[in-house]
Amino acid sequence: MIKENLDLYEVFIRARRGLDHKHVGSLHAEDPEQALEYARDIYTRRGEGVSIWVVCSRDITASQEDDSEAFYDPSNDKPYRLATYYELPDEVNNM
Repeated sequence: MIKENLDLYEVFIRARRGLDHKHVGSLHAEDPEQALEYARDIYTRRGEGVSIWVVCSRDITASQEDDSEAFYDPSNDKPYRLATYYELPDEVNNM
């Protein structure tokens, strides 16, 4: 029997100490504790991680791909934020 009141959680795993957490998938659970247990059982069966984050999907605020041009437009008029804007001196060989 499938329960109707399950929340969707996004799962992030850190493979080793010092690395970033990476999104590995999603799952449904009743609460964060259950989501953490499910994430452990589903995504780390072979000892793939040292840390798990679960985040309720409704708590994530994201930009929309269809709005990307307008959303990122304000940064297009600031070329000094890009490394290609600057000329490197001849002494700098490996950048």
